[in-house]
Amino acid sequence: MASRPSKVLHSFGYDLLLGSIAAFYVFMVPYTKVEESFNVQAMHDILYHRHHLDKYDHLEYPGVVPRTFLGAFLVSALATPVVLIMSLLHLPKIYSLYAVRLVFGGIILLTLRFCRIQVRHKFGRQVEALFVILSAIQFHLLFYCTRPLPNILALGLVNIAYAYWIRGSFYATLNCLVFATLVFRCDILLLLCPIGLELLLTRSISLLKACKWCIPMALLCVGITTFVDSFMWRKLMWPEFEVFWFNSVLNRSSEWGTYPFHWYFTSALPRALLAAYPLSLLGVFLDRRMLFYVIPVYSFVLLYSKLPHKELRFIIASVPIFNLSAAVAASRIYNNRKKRLWNLLYFIMVGSIVVSLGCTVITFLASYENYPSGYALKYLHTSSQAMENIKEQWIHIDSFSAMSGISRFCEDDFPWRYSKEERIPLQDYQFRNFTYLISEHTTVDGFKCLFFVKGFSRVRLQIAFPPIMLVTEPKVFVHGNLQYWDQIDKRWPGCL
Repeated sequence: MASRPSKVLHSFGYDLLLGSIAAFYVFMVPYTKVEESFNVQAMHDILYHRHHLDKYDHLEYPGVVPRTFLGAFLVSALATPVVLIMSLLHLPKIYSLYAVRLVFGGIILLTLRFCRIQVRHKFGRQVEALFVILSAIQFHLLFYCTRPLPNILALGLVNIAYAYWIRGSFYATLNCLVFATLVFRCDILLLLCPIGLELLLTRSISLLKACKWCIPMALLCVGITTFVDSFMWRKLMWPEFEVFWFNSVLNRSSEWGTYPFHWYFTSALPRALLAAYPLSLLGVFLDRRMLFYVIPVYSFVLLYSKLPHKELRFIIASVPIFNLSAAVAASRIYNNRKKRLWNLLYFIMVGSIVVSLGCTVITFLASYENYPSGYALKYLHTSSQAMENIKEQWIHIDSFSAMSGISRFCEDDFPWRYSKEERIPLQDYQFRNFTYLISEHTTVDGFKCLFFVKGFSRVRLQIAFPPIMLVTEPKVFVHGNLQYWDQIDKRWPGCL
């Protein structure tokens, strides 16, 4: 009877550890980038504009491809009580961004918890503990889990699918992956197919019964997303089909850059997994059970490698299973550490974990410097010089700034007004009534550069301490309109 509370405390401790790290990332790096813009703006509009669809951001700035509103509706509904209290207290909207990101991270971590519990039941408490440790020292999993990307929305369902897979509920596994594929990320199909094929080949499922389970789920998913999103987008659409057509059929995603076939294996996975990368390969050899889980996930990454446009977030759904394989290997090494050869592996493993922690700190510091326009707008809002004049003040935000830290959650009320009007020739700004410009350009005719914000540029190795230095350079410049001389003739830092 006494062991039950102890087990609960251990489980709560794991949740507290992962949740604290994720929350730390939210508070230290609250701003968002272009990849998250659709869901972030959608959550803002649902919370603040509600049924006034004509005010929604996506109708004016639809983005390259449409996305579903279902994830934004779920997070916004859960965050509504907190945001309502913040509104009653007249807190700035940036606090609502903290709220929705924390709620979203809580959802993803709950799905990871469900997966972790199944790991404990099948592989034991030691593997569970090492699974948590390896996840905690990695940067990308916990940093991204609070960022409302379509990939992370899909990750929540993939975590649940992994939990059912480990538990042996194979039809539930397929249904979760079908939902993730048809609603949030069509490329989860590349994970669904290897897992489904493996389950068929190992006779874990039957084709007929799989169809009976998955076809109704597929029809339900398509029906729900088409109904909701057609209403929100004001035209008949199934968002993920359009994404599939754009990325896979037209192959237009390559317009945003390409990488070689091996990039996921030689760059993305090493950075995402760190010490868990070599351990995950070792886990397959030390425990035959891991082959059943690793092969389909490895196939997922392999299939994804055929697409020329690559980003780490595209394969983040593979991280939990690779962490599981790494935890199995780490557990075996730890249990045999008193033997000579295993003792050497143990010290290498501990050293690699320490190095991984150092890499995570460096990556965090780089990410902290990667949202310059968010910091620029915050400084402009809070500067006493800018607030002396209570007249209406227009801020123009150029495309680069809109993609590198500014969202509608960053906007304040009167006297501030905002414009994201695109394709204005640089020489035409002087003829507009903008009080301030937040821009990537160092000089603009008719404006004076008031200050700039630096952003992350690169990592530099040096023969000194510390051996690794982050190099920053001016990324965003804030300009004041010369027509409002009384407003800009203040003690601004300047841009020299």
